[in-house]
Amino acid sequence: MAGVLIVGVGPGIGLAVAKRFVREGMSAALIARSEQTLKVAADALAGAEVFTATADSTDEVGLRAALDRATEEYGVPDVVVYNAAVIRSDAVGELTAREHLDAWAVNVVGAITTAAHVVPAMAERGGGTFIITGGMPEPKPDYASLSLGKAGVRTLVTLLDQQYGALGVHVATVTVAGGVAPGGAWDPDGIAEQYWRLHIQPRAEWTHEVLH
Repeated sequence: MAGVLIVGVGPGIGLAVAKRFVREGMSAALIARSEQTLKVAADALAGAEVFTATADSTDEVGLRAALDRATEEYGVPDVVVYNAAVIRSDAVGELTAREHLDAWAVNVVGAITTAAHVVPAMAERGGGTFIITGGMPEPKPDYASLSLGKAGVRTLVTLLDQQYGALGVHVATVTVAGGVAPGGAWDPDGIAEQYWRLHIQPRAEWTHEVLH
C-alpha cells in the first residue's frame, strides 16, 4: 500500500501534510528524530495505515535504513516530502564554520540523501512526486543560514527535475514565506493543501515551486 513518506514530520507542516494525504486513503510513513514526536503524529492519524521510524536527517546510514524500512512496509511511496530544517535567527559572521555545516546538513544534505535513495525507484516505476518544504523567497540578513539552505533546496529541485522529470518524477518545492501557525496566513492545513495540489497536477501542468 504505497502512499506518502515524510522525513521530518512534526506538529506543524509535516503532520498537516500527513493528514491531508491520509484523507485521500493513502498510507503514511513518518520519519523523525524523536519517538515522542512520532507517537503524537501516529495518534493524530488514528485509523490510517501508519509506519514510523526514528532517524536523524544528518545520519546518512540511519536515514537510508529508515527509508528502506518504510519501503519494505508499504512499497515505493507515491509521494515523498522532505520537511526537515534548522530554523534560527543568525547573521553572516555570527556562526562558526561548524555551525553552518551542521545547518546545511539538515537543510540541504538530508534532502539530497533522501532523494538519492527514493527518487531512482520512483523513476524506475514510471512516476512519483518528490516535494521539499522550502522558504525564504528572498534572502533575509537576519536568517543567513536558513536563507542559504533554502537557496540550496531550490537549486536541488531544479537539478532533480533535470535528471528525473522526463522519467515521470514531479519534483517541486513549497516555499513558505512566513511563520507557520494555526489560523494565520501560514496555517499548516492551508499549506498542506499545496502539497496535495502538486501531487495531483497533470504532467503537462507541472509546476516546480509554489509560494505560500
